[in-house]
Amino acid sequence: MINSKSYNYLFYFLLSILVVVLLFVSNTLSISYKEALNVFENTSVLTYITKTSIYLFGQNDIALRLPFIVFYILSVLLMYKSTEKYFKYDRDRFLSIIIFMVLPGVLSASLLVNSAIMVTFFTLLYLYFFHKEKKHSYILLFLYLLIDNSFAILYFAIFLFSLKSKDKKILITSLVLFSLSMYIYGFESDGKPKGYFLDTFAIYSTIFSPLLFVYFVYTIYRAGIKNEKTLTWYISATALLLSLIFSLRQRIYIEDYAPYVVISLPYMLKTFYHSYRVRLKQFRKKHYISAILVFIMLFLNVILTIINKPLYLVIPNERKHFAYKYHFIKEIAQELKKRNIDSVYTTDERLQLRLKYYGIKKGYNYFITFNKATIYTSSITVNYYGRDLKTLYIKKVK
Repeated sequence: MINSKSYNYLFYFLLSILVVVLLFVSNTLSISYKEALNVFENTSVLTYITKTSIYLFGQNDIALRLPFIVFYILSVLLMYKSTEKYFKYDRDRFLSIIIFMVLPGVLSASLLVNSAIMVTFFTLLYLYFFHKEKKHSYILLFLYLLIDNSFAILYFAIFLFSLKSKDKKILITSLVLFSLSMYIYGFESDGKPKGYFLDTFAIYSTIFSPLLFVYFVYTIYRAGIKNEKTLTWYISATALLLSLIFSLRQRIYIEDYAPYVVISLPYMLKTFYHSYRVRLKQFRKKHYISAILVFIMLFLNVILTIINKPLYLVIPNERKHFAYKYHFIKEIAQELKKRNIDSVYTTDERLQLRLKYYGIKKGYNYFITFNKATIYTSSITVNYYGRDLKTLYIKKVK
């Protein structure tokens, strides 16, 4: 029988291994266009955090993604601490945190330069304080107003929760903060109206894994009709419903909503454990098979996160690769430097900005493009596992 201390040691051991894996994977990715915008053009807390890391550790891919790996570590530790008295059995708590650690949405958020994992951590921090002190942290709520626009969802969820708890102070505060957030950051509603409801469902299925997401929707519904609506439930349910409603009209930024959805994982798993144990052993087969399938899918996700480039060998269209936007550019920059080319010009502004991160400045001695129709003097082909995937054509101007 494994005791509580052994589970703790095992948890920290697995977390350490996963962090090493994330550091390794971060060094295999190239900066994407959106990430380059956050480094060079945008002005936000996210930008300052990223620039600080780059200033301290150099302009490389690990430094670029290190702050988000740190937020991932803090989020996992906070989730583990928060569930200390939540589960009856240590094994349940251990399995819960392992699933959270390898959840596709959480794992991928730790590698990308966006606000998702940062928002996850700060939301967990707020909930930890709320459950420990049995009161709301107004300092944190006001601080969050300066961090990211997506905290408007948190404010709105707290407002709805306060209607139930009849706490006038937090009701007024959350309403004011929600209004200020909407005033400062605005709400994206431009573009031609188009439904993305099914797309949003598909993305959530990717974030959780399909079976987990279906069960998540069930537990949200179950808690709602059974009047088991905690603050965490209000946050997750509000984020889910808002994202689905808005997706009826437009494409949403899923990173604004996903952090509030994944935090309900412990409640979902507690519901599963209860449903599993109230049944006699001969009637647990469906639950057991479902659990095995979920773990298999999560394990495959971890493997594909580590070694994703071989997937190009089996994907006919390389643009369909889930990490396509994070590949090729670093290899191209390295090859340009080998040829003593440190400044180029291109009509592709996205390519220009991404190359800038790897020290390739804007200049007019060489023109580069991915368009083969251009008359060129040389070319660079990026090859992964024997397959030619991306060719850059170079024309010497001067």
